[in-house]
Amino acid sequence: MGISFDNTYCALPDRFFERRAPAAVAKPQLIRINRALAEELGIDANWLESEQGLAVLAGNTVAEGSEPIAQAYAGHQFGHFVSQLGDGRAVLLGEVRGRSGQRRDLQLKGAGQTAFSRAGDGRSALGPVVREYILSEAMAALGVPTTRALAAISTGETVFRQEGEVPGGVFTRVAASHVRVGTFQYFQARGDVEGLRILADYVIERHYAEAREAEEPYLELLRGVIERQAGLVPHWMSLGFIHGVMNTDNMAVSGETIDYGPCAFMEEFHPECVFSSIDRNARYAWGNQGNIALWNLTRLAEALLPLLAEKPEEAARKAEAALSAFPEQFQENYTARFRAKLGLEVGVSERTIQETLRLLAEQEVDFTLFFRRLTQVAQGEEAGGLVALFSDRAAFEAWFAGWRELSRDERAVAGMAKANPVLVPRNHRVEQAIQAAYAGDYSKFERLLEAYAEPYADRAAYADLEARPKPEEVVHQTFCGT
Repeated sequence: MGISFDNTYCALPDRFFERRAPAAVAKPQLIRINRALAEELGIDANWLESEQGLAVLAGNTVAEGSEPIAQAYAGHQFGHFVSQLGDGRAVLLGEVRGRSGQRRDLQLKGAGQTAFSRAGDGRSALGPVVREYILSEAMAALGVPTTRALAAISTGETVFRQEGEVPGGVFTRVAASHVRVGTFQYFQARGDVEGLRILADYVIERHYAEAREAEEPYLELLRGVIERQAGLVPHWMSLGFIHGVMNTDNMAVSGETIDYGPCAFMEEFHPECVFSSIDRNARYAWGNQGNIALWNLTRLAEALLPLLAEKPEEAARKAEAALSAFPEQFQENYTARFRAKLGLEVGVSERTIQETLRLLAEQEVDFTLFFRRLTQVAQGEEAGGLVALFSDRAAFEAWFAGWRELSRDERAVAGMAKANPVLVPRNHRVEQAIQAAYAGDYSKFERLLEAYAEPYADRAAYADLEARPKPEEVVHQTFCGT
């Protein structure tokens, strides 16, 4: 019974991590187990819900086979390099091989202080646990590569955050791995070429097996990471998602979305939209996420230079050539995503996409509702609900007439339904679930998880979750929780 660990990262040299058991908590209580994910991972959900399982998920017991560590990494935070960050409030319990054979990390967030805590308490408030559980599972259901939520625990303790004294929690995160761009930067900053090579070989073996047979495996690794990020970020943007803290330590080289801190889904569309309370200069605004992805990938390329060629100028040339592929890859994915959302055929000018987004920005139209109602119109419904979103009827009618003239077949309309969700985690709904959880009520949390499990389905029971927030419900800022 329990979890069958099959650990590899902790077999790397000691300088890659600190061996650290999770800190015990006072009165752990189970909030939720992701039973479907547990089954996928080959873990008995009933055991997870048992007293023994709860003790492991809370950090009060180290399970047999677990080799808990806090990983070391560095990173650029809002453009400023910090040579040592690392898991300051997280402990990697170990790895499991799921039923598919894929290796996955199990990590506890809020597991206490480590060598990388930098005077932090190493704990998590319950709010970020609820937020990451909702957001990561919603993103998975939306089809976005992402880390997953296995469990949420309340600790019976309190922590102090910007809102004062609040209940604590522990979140169990599942990831393809927790290796970040900042992990490579950690060894680059120390001039540790051997460490870089060991890490690169590990990542190739775990995530980019095709690079093993390449003539230049490290260059192929860089190309692979670039390609995955060029697909991931346009996917975010097509859903109105703003990561909020795209630091290099928050970019997973596996290509998964990681670290749901001050993230948010846009309501009124604007390319400069920002929610994160710590992004004061809009570095990570919706429309800048592609540029930042390339900036982060450039930092990865810099870290890999010693592995690309013996001569620095040759290594730089290879890195630049690899990075030069990103803009075209990004644009192809971005265009394909928005073409599907609008029901446009391949070859239709990108100008239609640009004009659509310009219209939404000028009239401050709700991003998700617009594409949802446009899909309904394409399916044959009346256009009244779509028209009602626009304050300038004439501008909308001019755009709408042009859109109507563009041919679309049944396949394109079906594609719109798959590209335009009925539901996304609106900020005020997530905040309501958090505040209810602080009061000991998890019914809103559970309902959102049920609703977001099928975000493309039209279900009357969750119709209220489609609506924009009332003025008093609007969330203007989101917080990272540390």
